[in-house]
Amino acid sequence: MNKGELISAIAQASGLTKVASKKALDATIKSISDALAKGDKVTLVGFGTFSVAERAARKGVNPSTKQPIRIKAKKVAKFKAGSELADVVK
Repeated sequence: MNKGELISAIAQASGLTKVASKKALDATIKSISDALAKGDKVTLVGFGTFSVAERAARKGVNPSTKQPIRIKAKKVAKFKAGSELADVVK
């Protein structure tokens, strides 16, 4: 499912127009992104938790040259599914 299909599904399930559904989805994504950028955790009960994790710097290998390289530390977004979502997927 891509973003357009998700917007259509939201519109159909909620009775909103596609324009209103797109605005709601965009606002939700922006709010989650802004919270993660500040280092906050976003928990949607039953759905899951979005958080930020730090990956330490490490050594790697360039696959084309086989030369060792240093991979910088960075922050990454993580998602852990909630119990209700996990049960639906089973």
